[in-house]
Amino acid sequence: MKISLKNAFVYTENGFKKDSFSIDNNKIVPFCDSEDFSVYDCDGLYIFPGFVDVHVHLREPGFSYKETVVSGTDAAVRSGYTALCTMPNLNPVPDSLENLNLQLELIKKGAKCKVVPFGSITVGEKGETLSAMEDMAEFVIGYSDDGRGVQSEAMMRTAMEKAKKLSKIISAHCEDNSLLNGGVIHDGEFARSNNIPGICSESEYGPIARDVELVREIGVSYHVCHISTKESVDIIRKAKKDGVNITCETGPHYLVLNDMQIKDEGRFKMNPPIRSEEDRIALVEGLADGTIDMIATDHAPHSAEEKSKGLLGSAMGVVGLETAFPVLYTELVKKGIITLEKLVEVMSTNPRKRFFPDDTNVDLCVYDLSQSYTVNPENFATMGRSTPFEGREVLGKCVLTVCNGEIKYDAIK
Repeated sequence: MKISLKNAFVYTENGFKKDSFSIDNNKIVPFCDSEDFSVYDCDGLYIFPGFVDVHVHLREPGFSYKETVVSGTDAAVRSGYTALCTMPNLNPVPDSLENLNLQLELIKKGAKCKVVPFGSITVGEKGETLSAMEDMAEFVIGYSDDGRGVQSEAMMRTAMEKAKKLSKIISAHCEDNSLLNGGVIHDGEFARSNNIPGICSESEYGPIARDVELVREIGVSYHVCHISTKESVDIIRKAKKDGVNITCETGPHYLVLNDMQIKDEGRFKMNPPIRSEEDRIALVEGLADGTIDMIATDHAPHSAEEKSKGLLGSAMGVVGLETAFPVLYTELVKKGIITLEKLVEVMSTNPRKRFFPDDTNVDLCVYDLSQSYTVNPENFATMGRSTPFEGREVLGKCVLTVCNGEIKYDAIK
């Protein structure tokens, strides 16, 4: 495929530059407008490196009524994502090569962008027996028991030691089950005033503190999923200053919302929960100073029925691929809290460096930052409709996505 893009504001290491270039055989080449190239006039548009989301749930195999590889990756490319790392809470859980192969076959048949799965840390994500990590190593991005914290320090130590030998990342869902007490939202003012059981912050930052000491000792590549508390930010900031091999992610909803803005609706229920304004501010500061390395959506679609039972009865999880960039651009960049360059860094550059350091394919997306619209879940490509940003006015629309040098989404022509 031969593509030419002209007159765009192009992201570079030194900021944005008005430029034109072409893509030929999955390589960037000087601009060419000959008839064998598809030429796109990108005047007024912005070109970013393709976004990378290291924490998504495509729900196959096992839960195709929530999402499929086809629908999830369609949502991804329509939003500028060119690479996804998928979580292992599936049926069957990818805890062996046999189980993993079922997922890999679905990815091979249906994925519209790069999709690399996590294998589970333990068999069935039950925390009792180590998964077949070595057998899966060639085909996974790393290991996670996402959706469940590894409760045993001894088990996590064993997993870290094995992952280090295999040169793979441990991506940890940090949650201490003994502190949950049936909580469904943040243990804060909203929970108390509405008599709803809360989830304390220590259930997250306690396991992070435990794991940091293990990483300090073992030296494994360690990544913390979806941090939501100010204490988590502090622990990770200090660990980085000490040279610990640690990165972390947070989600758009934790950066934009606080627990006093939620409603008794399933679209505001996710795990970890939306925390206090104090936590939100700490997360924004952590993003700005580099403590938080990347944005991950934790895209977690459920059926309408599963999300229709309010905060107490709904399933945990919201969709995020199609709202992440416009929400963060609108709420953080346009308000002068971070730069556009910083947003690209945490949505593309940093996750790519950590999880796909050897990928040299041409992956990019083109955005019209002037497009204003209202978030309407009925327009989503994902099968999930549950988003806390429903009805929000945002800026920024993806109009073209190129993955591996090929056009995967085109709303320009």
